[in-house]
Amino acid sequence: MPASSKSASKKSAAKKATSKAPSKKTSGARKYSPASSASVEREMEAMKEGKLRTGTGKKVTSPQQAIAIGLSEARREGDQIPPPPQESVSAKKTSTAAKKTSGAAKAK
Repeated sequence: MPASSKSASKKSAAKKATSKAPSKKTSGARKYSPASSASVEREMEAMKEGKLRTGTGKKVTSPQQAIAIGLSEARREGDQIPPPPQESVSAKKTSTAAKKTSGAAKAK
């Protein structure tokens, strides 16, 4: 009987080794619509040309900032885009605590 249990454990180990890892994305749905992708591409080109400005009029230098502007404009146009990520409660507490301490340091 011990011989059959050894062969059974070898078979199960072989099955585990050959099994594929599950892929991250199982659905074929797009996260962003083609129109929103075009909006982001347009903003990236404007940034590279030095024409893209923030709401306050400063020149955009970061690609991440250009992407955020493109997605924001696409949302305003009504394109299919997931909502922006919400700030966590602990991050809000940390940022408000930092503002309070920096304000106290400036007052002195």
